[in-house]
Amino acid sequence: MHTRSEPAEREPDTSARPPLVRELLLIAGLFLVYKLGRQAANGHVEEAFRNAGHIWNLERAVGLPGEGAVQGALLHSHTLVQAANTYYATVHFPATLAFLAWLYWRRPRHYVWSRRVLAALTGAALALHLLFPLAPPRMLRAAGLVDTGQVYGPTVYADSPATDSMANQFAAMPSLHVGWALAVAVGLIVATRSRWRLLWLLHPLLTLLVVVGTANHYWLDAIVVAALLAVAYAALRLPRTPVRTRLSRPAVVPAQRYGPPAYARSGARR
Repeated sequence: MHTRSEPAEREPDTSARPPLVRELLLIAGLFLVYKLGRQAANGHVEEAFRNAGHIWNLERAVGLPGEGAVQGALLHSHTLVQAANTYYATVHFPATLAFLAWLYWRRPRHYVWSRRVLAALTGAALALHLLFPLAPPRMLRAAGLVDTGQVYGPTVYADSPATDSMANQFAAMPSLHVGWALAVAVGLIVATRSRWRLLWLLHPLLTLLVVVGTANHYWLDAIVVAALLAVAYAALRLPRTPVRTRLSRPAVVPAQRYGPPAYARSGARR
């Protein structure tokens, strides 16, 4: 009796999904550390503005385009600048949480990897916020830019950094808006197989144009966070798991049922 094996099929990696309650507590704890860390960097006004001057001069020295070029395009349309402010205020956290939720249910192994990368990136960014306070370009007089959030709305910041108890306005370097958006795009590109998956890169590209056009970040804020993310990906590789296979039932090749083969019969007649 001869058998023929069918090709093996990949089973979903649902066994890699960590407990939901633990993950919710972990993400809530990371968010709390994120908020407390940003608030701990409040103050340092003189240092933040001194660093802003250095960043502005460095960008001009290396030939980076002025942030005002992007803002000038936004200011041609009241609707466009308000849309940019709304994007800045509302997309950052919900998009990242939706990304993690989708990975948790559909790609658990990729979820664990992306969560570790985001945690490492955020921790490194918070350290830089403490070590290098930086006033955003909307506060820098030499930049000549408009605080679009305050002028056109909506805004997520108080009128003065001194009275803002919810956010640290001197945490411009690096830009976690851009870093998280880039991590979301990379995570989805790696976790999916659609021929259109590279379009996810539009999310960090749009985020970059928004944070620069609204004068909340310098170009260098995005460059530094991209470098930090590259280091995180180099250090935290996507773990490989053994492929579990499920073999279908072997196909049975039936034996001859009606006597010996033809060559045997012909030999017998001779």
